[in-house]
Amino acid sequence: MDSKSIIFVLDAGGTGFKFSAVQDYKEIIEAFTIKTASDTLEEQLNKIIEGFRRTEELCGSKPAAISFCFPGPADYPNGIICDLANLPLFRGGVALKAMLENEFKVPVYINNDGDLFAYGEALGGVLPEINAMLEKAGNPKRYKNLVGLTLGTGFGGGVVLNGRLLEGDNSAGAEVWCMRNILYPQTSAEDSISIRGVRRVYAREAGIEFNDAPQPFDIYEIAMGNKEGDKDAALKAWDEFATILADIIANIATVVDGIVVLGGGLSGASKIFMPKVVEHLNKAYPGLDGNEIPRMEISAYNLDDEEGRTAFAATSGKMIKVPFSDQEVWYDPSKKIGVTATKLGTSSAVCIGAYAFAMNSVQ
Repeated sequence: MDSKSIIFVLDAGGTGFKFSAVQDYKEIIEAFTIKTASDTLEEQLNKIIEGFRRTEELCGSKPAAISFCFPGPADYPNGIICDLANLPLFRGGVALKAMLENEFKVPVYINNDGDLFAYGEALGGVLPEINAMLEKAGNPKRYKNLVGLTLGTGFGGGVVLNGRLLEGDNSAGAEVWCMRNILYPQTSAEDSISIRGVRRVYAREAGIEFNDAPQPFDIYEIAMGNKEGDKDAALKAWDEFATILADIIANIATVVDGIVVLGGGLSGASKIFMPKVVEHLNKAYPGLDGNEIPRMEISAYNLDDEEGRTAFAATSGKMIKVPFSDQEVWYDPSKKIGVTATKLGTSSAVCIGAYAFAMNSVQ
């Protein structure tokens, strides 16, 4: 395959199958969605086949490969989808890869949305944009590593190291959803970093039933003062969200040391929670000897803020002499990462990631 190759892609979710086609890292048709709701597994599988047939009609040509994201748990290398909470018809293992390869006679690649979101942002989204910004600012620093986190119905993630997607030996790399919740250590981070988590805190603080709690977009609007409601409860909901998310980011960034990009529906509220996230990332905590310990060895910057971007792009580097010679080398003691919400869009990033995953899988 080469840059002229067309890859059919699919972003599969609990409510809809979103289809598109990508060539040379660009979507070449207008994406369309088919609702997932079905009475039987056969009906649901036929919707996937129908979607790719329609994609073929819109492109006017056959694909070089099919590549898409499907929620887990799954055996991604072999393309077998296991028991899914949001797609309950997939029970006991469904050989989706083999089925589609039989149907379309092309290679099929499947991965999860968090991985492909991160991959798309690393190769065609925020990472090249940040490196271009640094070059324009005259900063020689370049970033090669990225953490992508998806915030929505659930909490997902992906990691790209030196341009390569971290898959793990069990296709379970960056399964961040089950990391411990710092405020509620008896449960997972996903119980708070999710739509249900934001609604639960609002309901608790407002003294109402969970089912009566507004959706996160409305809670965001209430917190911003743009809509009537319990503003204190809304602010508390996003404050807890930011605290728990920051702890997860700090743990991952301490290991990965790269740019962090946030996607998913809840990333649309980043204006209210991002400053608090970055504040937590840069906080110190007391050691047992009373001395402060930095939360991370690196400093975090809010790249959605003009002041944050400027400070991130600035360099404190200088030329220093090599001992016993006239030679000089560049030295910059600052250690920085940036945190930002997706500008590419979660679905577009997933599509580009799926395209790149297919292209790189055959090389």
